[in-house]
Amino acid sequence: MEIRKFRDSDMSQIISLFYDTVHTVNKQHYTQAQLDVWAPRDEEALKLTTWKDSFNHNVTYIAEINGIIVGFADMSQEGHLDRLYIHKDFQRQGIASLLVNTLELEARRQGLLAMDTEASITAKPFFEHHGYRVTEQQVVERRGVTLSNFKMIKNL
Repeated sequence: MEIRKFRDSDMSQIISLFYDTVHTVNKQHYTQAQLDVWAPRDEEALKLTTWKDSFNHNVTYIAEINGIIVGFADMSQEGHLDRLYIHKDFQRQGIASLLVNTLELEARRQGLLAMDTEASITAKPFFEHHGYRVTEQQVVERRGVTLSNFKMIKNL
């Protein structure tokens, strides 16, 4: 497995990975209606542009095995871990840990003292295992559907 910086040519694989992962892995904690507003098919074209811009501005890493993107993660310049998604067929293989550790190392290099994220119900135990603590449970609304998640922080 290779951990590398994001390239614009990664976008199609990333969008597919995101949609498939949300609709497969997160279905244990969220309803179909919630999954549909979290990862709606009608936003794929929009995500291709907005996420590319965001990934190029943020610190973004890709996990790749034999040319297949198996995970990605990005962090803002301020230390907000925005997205962390691992391919549905590559869960529980240490890929998320590798990506988070890489981002945390970069955050320390930049002199940041903490990182924060908004973790799904599904991802909360992973982040707790990595030293993040819940600061607030929140309910967000998207297209009239509410979803629960957790604001979390880790001191570096």
